[in-house]
Amino acid sequence: MKMEKLLVWVACMVLAGSCKEKAQRSGVLEGRIKRETISVTTKIPGKVKEIYVVEGQEVGRDSVLIELDIPEIAPKRQQAKGAVTAAKAQYEMAVKGATDNQIKQLEAKQRGLVEQYEFARKSIDRLNQLLKDSMIAPQRYDEAYARFQGAKAQLDAVNAELEDARRGARKEMKEAAKGQEQRALGALEEVEVASGERLLRAPDAMTVETITLRKGELATPGYVIVNGYLSGSTFFRFTIPESKIAAYKQGQQVSLSIPYNNQRITGKIIAIRQLARYADITSAYPDYEMSEAIYELKVRPDDQSLAATLLVNATAILETK
Repeated sequence: MKMEKLLVWVACMVLAGSCKEKAQRSGVLEGRIKRETISVTTKIPGKVKEIYVVEGQEVGRDSVLIELDIPEIAPKRQQAKGAVTAAKAQYEMAVKGATDNQIKQLEAKQRGLVEQYEFARKSIDRLNQLLKDSMIAPQRYDEAYARFQGAKAQLDAVNAELEDARRGARKEMKEAAKGQEQRALGALEEVEVASGERLLRAPDAMTVETITLRKGELATPGYVIVNGYLSGSTFFRFTIPESKIAAYKQGQQVSLSIPYNNQRITGKIIAIRQLARYADITSAYPDYEMSEAIYELKVRPDDQSLAATLLVNATAILETK
């Protein structure tokens, strides 16, 4: 039994070695066809109400993909509108100040208190002379003087109240009322923005790859509902060891072939970067020492319209030097 396992292992190693040698002798480098991905997520929770696209469909920028049902928006909008109405009324009241009728009432009150004050003042003058002649008791004079002081205080109070009414509300009160109005308008705008989030739109021209939810399912904030590929973003990705990277330069024109449909295509190396992990390689038969650094070539096709028809993750062949 052990001998059979050993023979199978040896056969696998020989087969792998022959494939590796074949890949090396062929003078080609295998890579993958890739496209830039994009995800459409939710900002506020809601149930999926309608789905307007299907997987594989090409859509333009700002196209509506999904509509969410968010029943909380309607009552919040009513609350915000009510707050705006109340805040505007408070601000207008602060700006306009007292009404004409309120001022008339204060003026009438002022006239009555002026009469009381004048009567109390005259009474004090008369009693003061009688007190000097010792014709009245000091207690009576003190009582009249207290009434005089009370009338004077009431008149001073109504004068100040009337002055405030004519001048209007204080500047600070007006600013506070204006701030409340702006706060209410901000709350209403926030509700309108949330209402706009019911429609999930394509952030750019894209091809829909997957739709993760169906009608009636709940989407939580930040949940990815639609995945797709950006239009015109096809590129080719190859991994090359340190010992061979010198043959390639950024901006270099290269030729590629696509095995599954026998197409040939040209492109330009737009980026060369080091890969950090062994698992990131794309070549089927990597040939390098473990101590070597591994680099990625990113090739952008010259004809994006032709590259757009290629299948993602299919094999691409780059001629090696």
